[in-house]
Amino acid sequence: LLIPFAVTASPGCAQALEGLALPTLRRLLGRLAADREDIGTLGDLSMPHERALARAIGLPATDGRIPWAAWQLRSEGRDPGTAPWAWLTPCHWEVGADRITMRAPQHLQMGEAESRTLMEAMRPYFEEDGVVLTWDAPDRWLAQGEMLHELACASLERVVGAVVDDWLPRQREARPLRRLQQEMQMFLYTHPANEAREAARLPTVNSFWVSGAGSLPEDAPAHMPAGLKVETRLRDAALDGDWTAWAAVWREIDTHELPRLAAALDHGR
Repeated sequence: LLIPFAVTASPGCAQALEGLALPTLRRLLGRLAADREDIGTLGDLSMPHERALARAIGLPATDGRIPWAAWQLRSEGRDPGTAPWAWLTPCHWEVGADRITMRAPQHLQMGEAESRTLMEAMRPYFEEDGVVLTWDAPDRWLAQGEMLHELACASLERVVGAVVDDWLPRQREARPLRRLQQEMQMFLYTHPANEAREAARLPTVNSFWVSGAGSLPEDAPAHMPAGLKVETRLRDAALDGDWTAWAAVWREIDTHELPRLAAALDHGR
């Protein structure tokens, strides 16, 4: 069981932990011993759970260069080939007096039709730089192009709620990408879809974020290891800073998910 956002460096998380009783987890940790530590730093481009999942699958775990988008294609039965792919997330950047921060993408509440309209409007700008966009979900598209080949990029979860400039890629290969971000900010400012969103008091789509870039090794597996479950429910609450909801989800995990691990130990597994 892989549990992303089991704990964070947020003071709010530390406060929530003070009153959080997780008896099943406590018993498990008393019976298990760590066989690997991956401490990392708060400046790593990839999240700790991404590195753990990449190792479990058999993917390269180089910081900022785990080819998640290409692996998603293979896991869904589509052939990514040897081309570099990436996830492209439409997002809202909040412009403050001295900094720009990113809101969590789930707050966009964007439907399929609106998402497709925006992607089609942005498509020609990307194609001028040799990047092909493919619609995948309302809050995530796929991008394919040589620009993405050696691109080290920060995971979306690193940037949500943070100062965007701290996480923008700085390498030479990223210059066209940063230019595209600037162009899209100007282009999207007056787009009819955003005018409609403003009228509905919804956040506008004024930029995008690229993550999960890279080419997939030919021998990369197509699926996660049998029996591995990724518990995703803590993510949104943590990114929103809703530590009451985060603690409530943790209690559910402790009550409903962790007992099966304890039972496996009881049976010698």
